Amino acid sequence: MSITPHDERFMAAAIRLSRWHLGRTATNPSVGCLIVKDGVIVGRAVTALSGRPHAETQALAEAGVLARGATAYVTLEPCSHHGKTPPCAEALIAYGVARVVISVTDPDPRVSGRGIARLREASIEVDAGVLEAEGRQSLAAYLTRQTKNRPYVTLKLAVSADGMIGRQGAGQVAITGPEARAQVQALRAETDAILVGIGTAIADDPLLTVRSPGLESQSPIRIVLDPSLALPLTSRLVGTAREVPVIVVTSEEGSLSQAEGDIASTEMESRRAALEAAGVEVVHCNPYHPEVLLPALATRGISSLLVEGGAKTARLFLEAGLVDRIQLYQAPVMIGEDGIESPLDATDIPSGFAHTGTLMFGGDRLDEYERGL
Repeated sequence: MSITPHDERFMAAAIRLSRWHLGRTATNPSVGCLIVKDGVIVGRAVTALSGRPHAETQALAEAGVLARGATAYVTLEPCSHHGKTPPCAEALIAYGVARVVISVTDPDPRVSGRGIARLREASIEVDAGVLEAEGRQSLAAYLTRQTKNRPYVTLKLAVSADGMIGRQGAGQVAITGPEARAQVQALRAETDAILVGIGTAIADDPLLTVRSPGLESQSPIRIVLDPSLALPLTSRLVGTAREVPVIVVTSEEGSLSQAEGDIASTEMESRRAALEAAGVEVVHCNPYHPEVLLPALATRGISSLLVEGGAKTARLFLEAGLVDRIQLYQAPVMIGEDGIESPLDATDIPSGFAHTGTLMFGGDRLDEYERGL
């Protein structure tokens, strides 16, 4: 059967549904599924919080007997392997679905193409690649971790009219207005982890949590690049580490030179012990080599990372070529003297990025740029 406008309409709805649980399904992707019978949606679901049950089994259960002869619209190829739950492909077969429409083929070698093959073996019609670009965008974090062994990295910058991201010695400086800040809170809520450098952590003393009413429980893991364990025990990050996880990334064990001596080693060990006693996790991994750090984060199930703080940290990820998406907020305010210059603006976006859209939040402009997956 050829793809119809109805197929695209239902798949677009499934993709919108899939975004409901972004950042909240652990290592599993947030997948949307619709069961459609005679043009009517009879079942719908998104991957459950923590990753199980999968979207297909929930949508099928909702549809019940109406699933027989229906069409299933799924944003990612149904799984075909036995894990902690039975394969979704087998569930679709058992319920008697007549056709399955898929947006994105799963790159996981346990699944890739096998889910489709199993469905076709059961005489179910399968069409794949429907709204694939949109589907890949909604699954960007999962696809990046599967194919590149690292999280999908978003760099967020708020830049003043005179090209600054802050002011020296002034702590947090409000550059954007409340509408833009609310949008950033929503971005944090759908991201697994948020990262800043130690300079930002000390100067701004940020919380880095989600503060929008109703979304507080979706705060991401907070990560600080801190080579010398300088994060103050009195900081708000340390003070809330038992409520929302904090990871401090410090220099690798044994990286101190002999000249630095036992005193430096003893001091580092004391700082580490104090941070850990406060509930902070200390990870030894060169904080200024993101090509090493990112795979280490992926092994912890972190699929999406928001880099939000510090010009030095932003440059670090940009120069390493490890940014996948740039969210550039441009505000009409002026910083003036002692401003901290932004590492980039709209005129010097690195090559390889495509401009994907512009939105206005009050007087602030958001331009988004993405690399191809």
